[in-house]
Amino acid sequence: MPTVTQEQVLNALKTVVDPAKNRDIVSLGMISGMVIKDGNVGFSVEIDPKRAEQFEPVRQAAEEAVDAIPGVLSVTAVLTAHSAAQQAAPKQAPRRQAAAPAREMVPGVKHIVAVASGKGGVGKSTVAANLTLALAAAGHKVGILDADIYGPSQPRMMGLSGRPQSPDGKRLDPMENYGIKVMSMGFLVPEDTAMIWRGPMVMSALQQLLRDVNWGELDVLIVDMPPGTGDAQLTMAQEVPLAGAVIVSTPQDIALLDARKGINMFEKVEVPVLGIIENMSYFSCPHCGERSDIFSHGGARAEAEKFKVDFLGEVPLDILIRQTSDEGRPIVVSNPDSAHSKVFREIADRVWNRIEGAGALRKMPNIVMQ
Repeated sequence: MPTVTQEQVLNALKTVVDPAKNRDIVSLGMISGMVIKDGNVGFSVEIDPKRAEQFEPVRQAAEEAVDAIPGVLSVTAVLTAHSAAQQAAPKQAPRRQAAAPAREMVPGVKHIVAVASGKGGVGKSTVAANLTLALAAAGHKVGILDADIYGPSQPRMMGLSGRPQSPDGKRLDPMENYGIKVMSMGFLVPEDTAMIWRGPMVMSALQQLLRDVNWGELDVLIVDMPPGTGDAQLTMAQEVPLAGAVIVSTPQDIALLDARKGINMFEKVEVPVLGIIENMSYFSCPHCGERSDIFSHGGARAEAEKFKVDFLGEVPLDILIRQTSDEGRPIVVSNPDSAHSKVFREIADRVWNRIEGAGALRKMPNIVMQ
């Protein structure tokens, strides 16, 4: 297979012209964040935010130009909107209210729920996958969006591979398994590719994965958020009226400190916290049955009481949960009658009841700029 070089990609992009300026997008300095790995190409096209809608044909033309290079297997181009006024703003700006854009729900999707954690390593993606499958087992139409651009894991957990198809060249059809519609950056780049993208590029990619996908009719779309309290979380809060957020934590103090940050962030952007799940809550020896609280126990329940949010349940530390997720057969579908699957189904019922109680059509948040 021919090796694809950055020079080849840039030469191809020189054939793509900005119609307003009648110059190619390379000479205009609009290309950034290029990643090339084993024939898979990704890059950002930086534009004025006011031109986002009219520039979509240019983005598609850029993908087509690069896709024609021998050896290219896939191309992902995202539009990144930079505001000169924001970049030039003084460090001490006066306090003001930023008017939130009038965003609508994703067409066909009734509820959108974020599954988040304040830190990595707490098993959030495993919980998100099993929660999604448990909601489907209860009879709901469900999809999952893997919003972790840097470390997507849902393709593997949901037993999926390949590249999504685009019937009209504009919108992608999500991949599907176990009756769940799935979209992830992991379908568009190789599993071991490092996404060396800045915050605005991540936000733009996330918006396209959310809105440029044919989700169809869904009762709930679960969004597996990246760890932390950064761009992805703020993008979701500002772009769509979330029905709520589910916080995943382990019981030890260091994890709970970060879980508090997640709760506080969602509260500040007026996203209701549906509850907290304590993952890796305890360990039961499969040989002798003795229970060990490896990471302590009960910390997440105490935090839920402190913040006056629901405690959704305890998920044990068990090799079967880890193993089935790694194999692309999460325990809710591979062993639906197990005690662990019952825990996830009970959590799913509580989440659904909280969604229905809170209502999906909340107002957009008022983001306070200082």
